Formats: sequence, C-alpha cells, structure tokens
Amino acid sequence: MSFFDPLKKALRKEGLRYTQQRQAVWDELRATDDHRDAEEIYLALRNSGFKVSRATVYRTIDVLVKNNLVRKLKLGDGHARFEHKVDSAHHDHLICAQCGKIEEFVDDVIETRQNKIVEELGSKLIRHIHQLFVICKECQTA
Repeated sequence: MSFFDPLKKALRKEGLRYTQQRQAVWDELRATDDHRDAEEIYLALRNSGFKVSRATVYRTIDVLVKNNLVRKLKLGDGHARFEHKVDSAHHDHLICAQCGKIEEFVDDVIETRQNKIVEELGSKLIRHIHQLFVICKECQTA
C-alpha cells in the first residue's frame, strides 16, 4: 500500500477531497519522528516552497488525528504536538517541563503492570497515553 492511501481513505471517510496540499501535510508529518506543533509543520511546508494555508494544515491534522494516523500530544503548555503513527511501535514519553524536549521510551514492566491493573478491574484497555514530566539532564546542569 502506498503512503497516500491511508490519507485518501481518511479524507473520503470525512467527505473531503484529496489535494496536493493535504498530501504535503501528510508527507511532512511522516518525514520525521519529531513531535511538532501545527505551526512548525506549516512553517516547514512554507519554507520548502510549498503553498499551503494554515487552515489546510490545521484541518488536515485534525482529520489525521481523528482517523488514528497521527497522535496528538497535549503537554500542558497550550500547544499540542503531533507525531505520525504509521509503522510506529507503541511508546511513551518523557517531557522536560523546562525546555520541552520529548524523549520516547518503552518499558515492558509498566506495560505489563497497567495491563494487569485493567484486567483486575474487569475492564478492557483500548488505548493509553503515558507521559512523564521531568527536568532533563541538560536543564538540571544548566
């Protein structure tokens, strides 16, 4: 399956037409594993010479989040960050409360424990977001 197929499927589901601008937003999100806000994505597209409106960037990101192709991270600073979920293994995040640096991590002990808690409570886990807010090494030594 080519990379634009999930985009086309999501757009069709939302009753929106496929455009090169929406494709460019999707391509830009997939181009890096960074956690960027919508404005950074918009500026990256504009700086690469692509003509796209802020509204198109924001609306396209909303469609991608709604259709589970992009993860939205709320970090408590008023700016949502986004990361693509295509071919991305599950991971959690360490977020520096001072500089905003985001590090990804996976811990099997945490994953096992939370699954056991859910099972013990008779619930069914459908998704989770685990974020640890920290002061990173660099900020501690600065």
